[in-house]
Amino acid sequence: MRIVQNSDEFVDAFLGAQREAAASFGISKILLEKYITKPRHIEVQVFGDKYGNILHLYERDCSVQRRHQKIIEEAPAPNVTKDFRSHLGQAAVSAAKAVGYHNAGTVEFIVDTLSGQFYFMEMNTRLQVEHPVTEMIVGQDLVEWQICIANGEPLPISQSQVPLSGHAFEARIYAENVPRGFLPAAGVLHHYQPAPVSSTVRVETGVKEGDAVSMHYDPMIAKLVVWGKNRPAALVKLRDCLSKFQVAGVPTNISFLQKLANHRAFEDGNVQTHFIEHHKDDLFVDPDNSSLSEEAYKNLRFSAFLVAACLCENEHSILKEKSSGSSSLFSIWYADPPFRVHHHARRNLVLEWENEDESKDAKLLTISITFQPNGSYLIEMRDISSPGLEIKTTRLHDHEFRVEVDGVRTNVSLAAYSKDGKKHIHVWHGTHHQHFREKLGLDLSDDDETHHKTNYETFSHLPGSVVAPMAGLVVKVLVKDGANMVEGQPVLVLEAMKMEHVVKAPFAGFVHGLQVTAGQQVSDGSLLFSVKVNKCHLLGISKY
Repeated sequence: MRIVQNSDEFVDAFLGAQREAAASFGISKILLEKYITKPRHIEVQVFGDKYGNILHLYERDCSVQRRHQKIIEEAPAPNVTKDFRSHLGQAAVSAAKAVGYHNAGTVEFIVDTLSGQFYFMEMNTRLQVEHPVTEMIVGQDLVEWQICIANGEPLPISQSQVPLSGHAFEARIYAENVPRGFLPAAGVLHHYQPAPVSSTVRVETGVKEGDAVSMHYDPMIAKLVVWGKNRPAALVKLRDCLSKFQVAGVPTNISFLQKLANHRAFEDGNVQTHFIEHHKDDLFVDPDNSSLSEEAYKNLRFSAFLVAACLCENEHSILKEKSSGSSSLFSIWYADPPFRVHHHARRNLVLEWENEDESKDAKLLTISITFQPNGSYLIEMRDISSPGLEIKTTRLHDHEFRVEVDGVRTNVSLAAYSKDGKKHIHVWHGTHHQHFREKLGLDLSDDDETHHKTNYETFSHLPGSVVAPMAGLVVKVLVKDGANMVEGQPVLVLEAMKMEHVVKAPFAGFVHGLQVTAGQQVSDGSLLFSVKVNKCHLLGISKY
């Protein structure tokens, strides 16, 4: 889907949409529509049997979108009147009756928030990804309905019998890099622990820990569906479940979904399809905002302290288990606390942290850990005068811990795995999730750093190098090697997971080392080309 603001943009947008459609669906036909500037996307679930009976199961609001794709859906739609709901439902039923439709269908509408009018957009002749929110509020199994109706059975209930109970949300969990414009991500799920399920919480997923997220398919890895007796109750449950949904190995949109769910406008139900764009200052971190950066660093520092304490406690617990029953002096040095002569045992830990919301180099955090006589840990940041924290830690099981800081207890989860010469450590506590790295063995270059960079230049490539922002297929090369470029000029087009991404020159110069061709697969972070500055431009000399 492409938005065209003026005639100069039409041709490129039209051709790009054609390529995406042909690659995804094998059909290159394009539909042109009027663009509503402040719309809501509201759809109605309909069902019809082979006996002429058709009903609707109320509406779903799917307005919160990124890249024109839904990420949070809810039912029923917030802030609509009963009359509007009734008219919308009847319009959907009328559309289905007009074509003699039977079985499951979704009639989608664009609602103009300025005029209050709604317009038919399309009908999807199937159940939608977001159908579980409808199931939650009507208490029916819509997949079972599909099968029974296809088998020639009549609808099990009439329109007047359709219940409307409570409120439901669905959040789509994507493997994607939010700061890079929601580009799809590929990789291995080294840690995968969805939120606990119950009668009011559903997690629908097709992956498990250890699986690889491929570049060849849609990056959605799970759907989180929650129900509450009303919208505020359902929203509280959504926030809680998002904080408990743990994924490590690929970047995800979970933290971004948390920001959406906690935004005041979303809480008030003031949603439209431009929600993310309108509230981008609240949803994305501005690295130039000193107060926000200071708050982010405080959270980072606290998370690093928790990691240090939990890692030490985990190592101590494992050594204690191994030395249990041993009569050797080995266990003395790893007692609780470790025995030392005339001083407390101490160790250092160096963690690397890269803020995915910024385009700055990774931060190195040197942490000092002192084992206290009472079994707690005094954690301090080296080279910084700020006071340390005394943290008491108890290992519950595996990588689950209970920590106490200043009399306040909280649960902490860790996930650790080795990749490309580094130990990756993820920590979850409360609503916070941080990702740290610790070097293992020799100081080797780490090409995988490009997976987390938000700019084109990386530690493993020379200045001016342009790397693939995602794994994908080169669908078009727009210039030749050696061509002179201006800043922002398109060089090639990548396609992955039904989306195109235009790779542009980061600054003016000439293209060097462009060897990729149309039809070639490239991996995330691989070198595509470099841009070199023309010496004549540096000297201010014209070639003419």
